[in-house]
Amino acid sequence: MTSRRFILTSAAALLVLSACGRKGTADDKAEDQPKAASKVGSLAWAVAGDWRPAQDKARDRWRHPVQTLTFFGLKPGMTVVEYWPGAGWYTDILGPYLTQNRGTLYAAGLEAGPQDPSLSEVGEQFASKIKSSPQLYRAVKITTFGPKSGPVAPDGKADLVLFLRNVHNWMSAGIAEKAFASAYAALKPGGVLGIEEHRAKPDRVQDALASDGYVQEAYVKQLAKEAGFVFEEASQINANPLDDTDHPFGVWTLPPVRRSSERGQAPNPAFDHAPFDAIGESDRMTLRFRKPLKPSK
Repeated sequence: MTSRRFILTSAAALLVLSACGRKGTADDKAEDQPKAASKVGSLAWAVAGDWRPAQDKARDRWRHPVQTLTFFGLKPGMTVVEYWPGAGWYTDILGPYLTQNRGTLYAAGLEAGPQDPSLSEVGEQFASKIKSSPQLYRAVKITTFGPKSGPVAPDGKADLVLFLRNVHNWMSAGIAEKAFASAYAALKPGGVLGIEEHRAKPDRVQDALASDGYVQEAYVKQLAKEAGFVFEEASQINANPLDDTDHPFGVWTLPPVRRSSERGQAPNPAFDHAPFDAIGESDRMTLRFRKPLKPSK
């Protein structure tokens, strides 16, 4: 895979929060918009935190952070690895939660270089946010993941590793297998790999580069199996049956990105967003895998 493709794909991963989710019911909205009076240190408290940008909170009805992290088994005192946190949508929940509960969060950001200043800028802004608010982010340790990166965390120390809407980016960059292998190395035996990803239809041929942003569930399971993981359970927390995955500019046609032209081209003011806004964020798989207590022979 060329470095140019990696740079373009990675830029999209960091500079844009990819589309995801399903239409939330009233119960979902209640669960994913916790009251500010939630007990300090609880997951609901972290989700309700006033440090989270309003535009991030507005997406809770699609991303279901409380339900998703509960499904993955997040608990106080854990060591967690979040791959490619971007601007920190989930870090703004995980960091304060783990800081309050004596845990650790390894934020494995994009391995960027001087060839793309925009990526370095996003990384610098993320690092500045973490450093400027130790009361919220003391638990966060910044590492990197990319084609040439080393371990994302000390081997065998993590309780939970999170891949949150990034498998398609790694497929395009040619580093998907490395992502799964490094997650396996970071996890302790019995540790969990939690994956949320835009879900392709199973009856279509999987594009090896996932150029439309969608990945088949079976393909993700195969990547995990090849790395040594055992599939444990799937959830429909983030499903959206309205998403037929057939959009002119891939998953990025949907909210929140709402692309109206090909990547790199100026937005098309005549593009009709209405039918895609009506769909909402993308249909996503939510999968939990486990590293076996004993390696298979």
